Amino acid sequence: MDDPLIVVALLLVAAAATAAVAARDPVRQALVLSVLGVTLAVLFTVMQAPDVALSQLAVGAALTPLLLLLSVRKIGRREQRARQGDGQGNRKENRKGKGKAR
Repeated sequence: MDDPLIVVALLLVAAAATAAVAARDPVRQALVLSVLGVTLAVLFTVMQAPDVALSQLAVGAALTPLLLLLSVRKIGRREQRARQGDGQGNRKENRKGKGKAR
């Protein structure tokens, strides 16, 4: 009876992995990666490995996508500052007297 469940879980994992690879937008990739983590956790649960499933939920479905989203956000801010010319960071340094503007 477990075999059809395993096949369904494997198909879900394959579909989520394909969607993660096919997504072009980094934010969408992080969200799909989170879905992939959840589907992998379901697969591990079906295969009677609840300890691995809990680890997968914590790391694969929560922490890794969160770190990716935070990185994309920080890179976006840096690019926005670069497009504006003189960033606010250089002005703060000059006011505090810690360094010269770049």
